[in-house]
Amino acid sequence: MALLTFDLQHKPRQATASMAALLALMLVFPFIASQFGNSWVRIIDLALLYIMLALGLNIVVGFAGLLDLGYIAFFAVGAYLVGLFASPQFAALLESLIYYSPALGEALVAFFGPGIQQDGIHLSVWAIVPLAAIVAGLAGALLGAPTLKLRGDYLAIVTLGFGEIIRIFMNNLNDPINFTNGPQGINMIDPIRVFGVSLAGEQGSGGTVNIGGYAMPSVNAYYFLFLVLCIATIFITSRLQHSRLGRAWVAIREDEIAAKAMGINTRNVKLLAFAMGASFGGVAGAMFGAFQGFVSPESFSLTESIAVLAMVVLGGIGHIPGVVLGGVLLAALPEVLRHVVEPAQQALFGAVLIEAEVLRQLLYGLALVLIMLVNPAGLWPSPNREERPNAALAHDEAEGATA
Repeated sequence: MALLTFDLQHKPRQATASMAALLALMLVFPFIASQFGNSWVRIIDLALLYIMLALGLNIVVGFAGLLDLGYIAFFAVGAYLVGLFASPQFAALLESLIYYSPALGEALVAFFGPGIQQDGIHLSVWAIVPLAAIVAGLAGALLGAPTLKLRGDYLAIVTLGFGEIIRIFMNNLNDPINFTNGPQGINMIDPIRVFGVSLAGEQGSGGTVNIGGYAMPSVNAYYFLFLVLCIATIFITSRLQHSRLGRAWVAIREDEIAAKAMGINTRNVKLLAFAMGASFGGVAGAMFGAFQGFVSPESFSLTESIAVLAMVVLGGIGHIPGVVLGGVLLAALPEVLRHVVEPAQQALFGAVLIEAEVLRQLLYGLALVLIMLVNPAGLWPSPNREERPNAALAHDEAEGATA
């Protein structure tokens, strides 16, 4: 990655040029990719959402050194909040609520109006996003509170259990009061609107969005929105990393006892790491629910948590550009393989020898094993040695001694 650098502190001119070139490429990409079909732009749309997720998890794992295997639970919180408050699902919830508690149900009808009994609540997604960040942040603090004295494997097991509890709740919270519609999920979620323009396209438009007389595919409109959100997330996490709070997280990651001896309130700092990382997950989940128009418990399995963690570790733990690279590779590359692997085998061998899904998992696991063996710091580790974890530094020093 010598051609690109984003180290504004030590190489400001080269970093500015790299950011300008990358931004220009990202702005041009959807117009070029859409010539080969909208599916390629949609793949990158999902990759941008996963980058937001990985950047949030990087706060917990990369900065604070707290291994979290249940991070996808916060993604689910944001997605289900959009499903509940931006779809007809609230009408089903109200129906079950009136059956078990008529007084509360009638109070809600009186407050929101009789229309919610048929159509539910249709809040703007932009009103739900701050709520998703707050609720997910509270859930992160709730997870962090009982795990303050846990480290390593024990912390991983507790967070893994938390993620599975949330998924099971979403799968079964349709009785006696129907909050999540159970395994069937929630559909007919309202699309995102920006200044009154639906990014999914108006009815009868065939998924075309008209902005100021210019028409573009819906996936392109979502792409630019998610790109702006990703840039905002990168900016916020970068500022956090170089703040006093970020330095406190790094101190805890390297040696919690020494950090405590230096006067850092490790309890509050760790809770802030869980809460702030979870907030980014909640926002990404809200965007995901509105983008897909459907949420179900199957989208929030343990495999997804591991995939997001792998993005952080594979790209470069604690290094924001590395995490973005890991997010792009692990979110987009499997989908690219899905389109390319089977046609390539058909062209080369005249038959499909290995199915795309099998080969995807094989390459996925092989890449993780090789990276951890060859370069534990990730594909794109931080150029500043003080920002790398101790394990990566020890590996570099051992290689230097061997050379």
